[in-house]
Amino acid sequence: MPFELPDRQQPMPSPAAARLRALLPPPVLDDRGLGALATRSAALTRQRFGKTMRMFAPLYLSNECVNNCAYCGFSRDNPILRVTLTVDQVRSEAEHLARLGFRSILLVAGEHPRFVSEGYLEECIAAIRDFVPSVALEVGPMEEPEYARMVAAGCEALVVYQETYDRSAYRELHTAGPKKDFQWRLECPERAYAAGFRRIGIGALFGLADPRSEAEALGAHLDFLQRRCWKATYTVAFPRLRPAAGGFTPRTTPSDREFLQLVCAFRLAFPDVGIVLSTREPARLRDAAAPLGITHMSAGSHTEPGGYTGEGADDLHLTVRGRRVELEPDADGQRSCATGQFGIADERTPAEVAAMLAELGLEPVWKDWDSAILGAAALPALTP
Repeated sequence: MPFELPDRQQPMPSPAAARLRALLPPPVLDDRGLGALATRSAALTRQRFGKTMRMFAPLYLSNECVNNCAYCGFSRDNPILRVTLTVDQVRSEAEHLARLGFRSILLVAGEHPRFVSEGYLEECIAAIRDFVPSVALEVGPMEEPEYARMVAAGCEALVVYQETYDRSAYRELHTAGPKKDFQWRLECPERAYAAGFRRIGIGALFGLADPRSEAEALGAHLDFLQRRCWKATYTVAFPRLRPAAGGFTPRTTPSDREFLQLVCAFRLAFPDVGIVLSTREPARLRDAAAPLGITHMSAGSHTEPGGYTGEGADDLHLTVRGRRVELEPDADGQRSCATGQFGIADERTPAEVAAMLAELGLEPVWKDWDSAILGAAALPALTP
């Protein structure tokens, strides 16, 4: 049976989910209580993950989208500058990130089958897999056979956030496009697991519905996947809403203190799950959260296609009612850049973030996976 959201009036389905419920805000802990929770969380993180911090960067392929999502900068009806990178341009962006040290890249795209098909995605994966050992995808949901083709092309991880687990809020916020189907998106991690992804990331976007309810539902989903799809490893994230085209106002957003309590609660409830912290959050909060339970951090991120190198600037356009509308050059003959999905809060360079981590006694890890690992089982055992 696929995952179903729990009834909040019933006990949580496992000890892990029950522990999470007991630790979540509200109530918000005072300084002494939060300090004690942070100490326990940091110690457990060091025990399970050592002093490492896995580094990654998002690479946006396209900001075209057929969905209307009230909170997203890429929403179909937003009059933004759009572009879809060619495969060669994607490779150029990835090469730039590799020169900065990254060996783990998350390919991100809006959902638009005319521009972003599985054939295009496979080509993008194939173009970078030789120098980027860990390629992950965050794109529109697919069927299991389509996911299997992504795995065969060299993709090892899938990220798919439910955005909100509140069905009524989801229905209100997603007004057009295939993303309107709540259940189809909810079952996405199970299809990805069946297709062979070794790592799956889930999350909720905090600012769309009641934060505690979101966290409980996210914990229940994570607990279900760990028990049902147990051969994969998991990461979890709870990014807070950032300003974006369309001007959506967050309904309720956790404070910094509540966010740190959320990180610690998930670490203590799910000791072996990776916790992701992106550049959506401000530098000061990222510095404070890094030792407490975070295992994966992005750095120097851009959320617009071509943001790292300027690739694609010569093909910028508007998309109006599904039709491309060409732009006139600016007065100086130059073109602007594509519109990003949301604003970045931590604008430090990868080197600056790595230096911060070193000051905290943590080790930035730029590469932690290689497909050669899968071939190790086929090697003959060494004899004395």
